[in-house]
Amino acid sequence: MQAQNEIGDYRDSIKTTVRLVLWTLAWAATLALAKFGPRLLWDSQQPVASWAAVIVNLVVGIGWIVAFTRYLRAQDELQRKILQDALAVTLGVGWVGGFSYIVADTAGLVANDVNIAVFPALMGVVYAIAFFVGRIRYR
Repeated sequence: MQAQNEIGDYRDSIKTTVRLVLWTLAWAATLALAKFGPRLLWDSQQPVASWAAVIVNLVVGIGWIVAFTRYLRAQDELQRKILQDALAVTLGVGWVGGFSYIVADTAGLVANDVNIAVFPALMGVVYAIAFFVGRIRYR
């Protein structure tokens, strides 16, 4: 009976992973639409279309958050611990690094403005590193 539960748990984990991937792709697509749509698909003087794209992106983003929460719940305890540790490190780096940049910029210590796109890319790299370090640490 326990083998049957493990197979069911494994299937649930795969299902939530696939759903998370699909929501991630949908969110990235709606983000691209909101970002590039005003320039490539419709006239930038049409704010209604741009606002609609932003609202769709927000709604899909909420769906992504729900999918990620379900994904976390479907993981076993060790995997959840590794993911939570990686998320904690990422949040800390984002929080401390972001506010440090704001303070340095306010003090006139930053010569050139940094493109805001660097910030989520940095957080993605930190998350990936923290995740793989956690996998190694809990072998």
